[in-house]
Parts: sequence; C-alpha cells; structure tokens
Amino acid sequence: MKIIQQALRAALFLVLAFFGLIMAIIFMASTLLAIGVLYIVARLQGRPFGVKAYWAERRRPPMPTRSGQTSPARPQDVTDIEMREIP
Repeated sequence: MKIIQQALRAALFLVLAFFGLIMAIIFMASTLLAIGVLYIVARLQGRPFGVKAYWAERRRPPMPTRSGQTSPARPQDVTDIEMREIP
C-alpha cells in the first residue's frame, strides 16, 4: 500500500512540475514577444532600443507644451530627513 501511495505522490509531483514548466515557457515567450514589439516600434520611430537610451530619455527635462508650460513637475527627491523623538 505504501508503494502505491508513493507512486501517486510522485505522479502528482511530476504533473505539477510539468504544468509549472509549461507556465514558465509561456511567460518567457510572452516576454520575448513584448520585447520584440518594443524593438520594432523603436526602430520604426528611429529611436535606439536599449537601457541607456531609455534612461537618457527619462532623465531629460520635460518638454514645453503648446501653451509654453511644461508638464506637471515631479516632486524633488528626498535627500535628507530630520527625525525627532516624540515624548
């Protein structure tokens, strides 16, 4: 009886491992598809595709709009804090 129970557990483990492998393959394929779409769109727009180009674009100051105003300013990064103990 113990052998049958161990065999069923092993079979269940293998089935779950197989489904996990299938889900991982689907996730990797969808990620590759998304990166491929981003690459094609960047090439069609004439922009470089890469991490350096992305960060350079994100760090540029905001472009003024037609009305001459820039987009809403992002809050400044916190560089220093002051802590006080409350008695």
